[in-house]
Amino acid sequence: MPSRKQLEKLTAKYMKEIRDADAAKLSLREYLREGLVGGAAGLIALQGMRNFRPFWAHASHDRDGLTGSSGTANVVSPPNTPFQDPLPILPTLSQKTLTPAPTKAANIAAGEAARADHQKWDQFLPQKTYEMEEVAVSEQFYPAVNGVPPSTTWRFRDTVNGNVSPLVRANYQEPIVVRIWNRLPAANGGFGINQVTTHLHNGHTASESDGSPVDFYDANKFKDYHYVNMRAGFASTHAPLGDTRETMSTLWFHDHRFDFTAANVYKGLASFFLLFSADQNQDTGNEATGFRLPSGAYDIPMILTDKVFDPATGQLFFDRFNLNGILGDKYAVNGKIQPYLNVYKRRYRFRILNGGPSRFYQLFLSNNQAFTQISSDGNLLPAAISRSSGILLGVAERVDVIVDFTNAATNSRIYLENRLQQTKGEGPDSQLTTPTALVEFRVLGNPPQADQSLIPTTLIANPTRPASSKTRSFDFDKSRDGLWVINDQIFDPNVISFQVRQNATETWNIDGHSRDWSHPVHIHFEEFGIVNRNGSTPPPEERGRKDVVSVGNFHGDAQVKMQFRDFLGHYPMHCHNTIHEDHHMMLRWEIIP
Repeated sequence: MPSRKQLEKLTAKYMKEIRDADAAKLSLREYLREGLVGGAAGLIALQGMRNFRPFWAHASHDRDGLTGSSGTANVVSPPNTPFQDPLPILPTLSQKTLTPAPTKAANIAAGEAARADHQKWDQFLPQKTYEMEEVAVSEQFYPAVNGVPPSTTWRFRDTVNGNVSPLVRANYQEPIVVRIWNRLPAANGGFGINQVTTHLHNGHTASESDGSPVDFYDANKFKDYHYVNMRAGFASTHAPLGDTRETMSTLWFHDHRFDFTAANVYKGLASFFLLFSADQNQDTGNEATGFRLPSGAYDIPMILTDKVFDPATGQLFFDRFNLNGILGDKYAVNGKIQPYLNVYKRRYRFRILNGGPSRFYQLFLSNNQAFTQISSDGNLLPAAISRSSGILLGVAERVDVIVDFTNAATNSRIYLENRLQQTKGEGPDSQLTTPTALVEFRVLGNPPQADQSLIPTTLIANPTRPASSKTRSFDFDKSRDGLWVINDQIFDPNVISFQVRQNATETWNIDGHSRDWSHPVHIHFEEFGIVNRNGSTPPPEERGRKDVVSVGNFHGDAQVKMQFRDFLGHYPMHCHNTIHEDHHMMLRWEIIP
């Protein structure tokens, strides 16, 4: 067994060679096609060093005392002092008059990337417009006290005021256009590619604005994304306003360029899209109206991500040659490692997103106080659920919870914790472990104004879906050569695997084989209901509407049911462990008239 010093040298060499190789911006698909993996002199060393990779990364148990009980390296990334920096509050994207004005057809002459004409453009002309640019920024994940330099990341930036990672606040029945410029540099600094496509997960969106993995565009071009912000069924089953039971609340957007989704999202291309429903007096964004959910400064979105940093340089690191899943040894929330948040003695709404790339979380409060769960993914539940046994989140899953600090002692500390053990990138272990604190809540005194929020007894009822016209089955598995596949096929960007008739209702069986891995499966376009889990009624937290369902490992299999309304075009289904997605667990399907 190599000594610690030898392993440190090998680790440094491994990281440098990966950065050098990935500077070419080739996907694993291209490495395999060109025979480079294990073939070219510069990469033979990488393959030869695979036995040493568990020292710093992500897929095996402790072999040398160099990794912690969770299987992630506790001696690799530079150490951090927790709870030094405040939790960043994501800014709201500013409105902006676009010049030139957005158009139904792509404005190629003005620099817009090619796309199909916007569907239903004349029916839903934009009432508001916005603009973001994707740029390289210098980002400080670590507290200043640790002396670790900032890393270069890629972020969305508001072109009005320069705010980084802005979130979008939108309203039902208020169509918008978001113009997104690709201004990313050609030099990727070790990982990522400056070709982009932005997916609004899981917007009820026409295919040309869905941010499909194959609809990417190059640097110095823009694309106008048209979001009609209407509920499903507005053009069919529930015209003209859509089915109010299909209302969504907490969405997010991220880069989705196929083969590079993991790298580009890990590098920072993600934020929230919040959709309010004042038109139906539901989730209004005002705690004095509608469901009276905590609002304004007390409604806080949080993106959970785990990261690895080069121990020699302190720079954010991404392992292109890890096919199983990347687990970081540092936990960032909204881009800061283990931040703190000052809270008053009142109710708060936290919108929590698992931003990936591969880790599952089981969330608790350190004082074992129960969460009040009000949503599953982006969709409010029929009724709030008290959750004291932890909330399990796969990659891309979201949960909205209400935490009541009213009875907490002034100056006390309460922690948002992850207690789920995960020692391999493929998926979590089936047991809890020593808690890792993600956020420290510092309880102040009473709020400056009275808490007007409530915990509603009822929220949004589930829709009633018609009988299915077709049942399809999908096996999420691993091929003999180690690639992740659906129905034994790797993703081919040029293939439409099947077609669905518009307005049809279908049942899809999603099989994870219950092997030693987990797949958070995402189906674009329409939310689904989970009909059963392994032939049984799903647990209460999965009985609302969902857009991600985890299968395999201790999750088991799932049967889901959905409709396909209002728009036509192509959409994907894929595993949202973005490492699995890129290697190559995805397929495309199409809605036809």
